[in-house]
Amino acid sequence: MITIAGAGLAGLSSALELARAGHIVRVYEASENIGSDSVSRYAGGMLAPWCERESADQTVVELANGAADWWEQITPVTRMGTLVVAPPRDQSELVRFSKRTRNYEWVHADEIAALEPALGNRFANGLFFETEAHLNPRTALRDLATEATKAGVEILCGTPAPKRVDLDCTGPASDLPDLRMVRGEMAILHCPDLNLTRTIRLLHPRIPLYLVPRGDGVYMIGATMIENSSARPISVRSLSEVLSAAFAIHPSFAEATVIETGSGLRPAFPDNLPRLVQSNGVAHLNGFYRHGFLLAPAMAAQVVHHFSKQGSHENHRQFQTV
Repeated sequence: MITIAGAGLAGLSSALELARAGHIVRVYEASENIGSDSVSRYAGGMLAPWCERESADQTVVELANGAADWWEQITPVTRMGTLVVAPPRDQSELVRFSKRTRNYEWVHADEIAALEPALGNRFANGLFFETEAHLNPRTALRDLATEATKAGVEILCGTPAPKRVDLDCTGPASDLPDLRMVRGEMAILHCPDLNLTRTIRLLHPRIPLYLVPRGDGVYMIGATMIENSSARPISVRSLSEVLSAAFAIHPSFAEATVIETGSGLRPAFPDNLPRLVQSNGVAHLNGFYRHGFLLAPAMAAQVVHHFSKQGSHENHRQFQTV
């Protein structure tokens, strides 16, 4: 049996793939309910490797290959692409963004209006990443737990993990060296008079914003990535900036209802890439930064490889020890 601490995104995706590979798996989760304390609760759920490439290593794009297909077997995935826009005064941000990635096409006002009629002539230019997708993180995590259970995984909620497990996926609770916390803040708005169908990224030198539709006039908006380990609620300044940026996308957001605000701590290593490492004889999967849903399938495959090859020369050579 393989035991796992943490029924968050890393723990459940690893458990599912291990079960599919024929292993007997037990997952311990201290919370009473799946996702109640998970950092994934505050994620955007964007499966957007090419947009992430603007500020991330090429490894993110490589690891993300097939992620949308993997998730589509588990939970609804919206494959409408990502539209990146900028206010008129910040058109240089679009050019800068375009130079740091690829797999997009330039679109102009009439093409933007065809993609998102609600945006009309609000933006003169944009970048359209047609192959990108998004999902609802909270629904996806519950569906992932259901799929893992169907595959034979035993999930023990309300049960703290024993002192020693085979795989630690406790995220911010881990004490791995070099692991730091990056604070993210978000708001969920209800704007029934507005219909946007795909992820919108608004570029701004100071407050870049992403907006992800959740359906039925509900939108998740996020912007901040703060090098701070504070778990306090979202600040007034951050919320004000996020809402102002949403209003810049469409004035209808001025009348939107704020359903929820939140903040979460995202564990990250210095290179902002996830790692499967060994510490004190225990395997740890951690450091997903802002790429959890995007990279979870690939990292879960690495977990399967580790436990399938455990003890072999190849495994010792590829597995990082800290």
